[in-house]
Amino acid sequence: MSYNMVEFLAHAIAMEEEAAERYLELADMMEAHNNLEVQKLFRDMNRYSILHRDSIQERAGSLELPKLKSWQYRWVAPTEVGGEEGFDYNLDPYQALEYARANEARARDFYAIVAKSTEDEEIKKLATDFAAEEQEHTDALDEQLSNTIRKQN
Repeated sequence: MSYNMVEFLAHAIAMEEEAAERYLELADMMEAHNNLEVQKLFRDMNRYSILHRDSIQERAGSLELPKLKSWQYRWVAPTEVGGEEGFDYNLDPYQALEYARANEARARDFYAIVAKSTEDEEIKKLATDFAAEEQEHTDALDEQLSNTIRKQN
């Protein structure tokens, strides 16, 4: 499946908005259960998703992008947002970081697949750039994971 520029940017923005919403829900849930360390991590991830969305909107410039409804998404790979496993108020920081890392890796893979499958050189460049940005997020989370103690069950 290939995208034109408007579709690609609209999907990229939708993915970041969905990720931001999910991270905010998780942060609120963690706060309600007094899991403040993990709450902070998810609030940080929410901010990063919003920053990335804003960066994509800035790159779109004057293009008029549609606001996609969930049933209009045409994903070529799983999206950035993980499943319900993040909605466990007993998550420890290590588990929360693993969840966030998996989300960022999915986003990287989405952009890499778009870059590999498109014939449009401009989309290929943007998708490659976005994949590199998501790899930077994944690398940063790997660094945090290596400095975080895993809770023993």
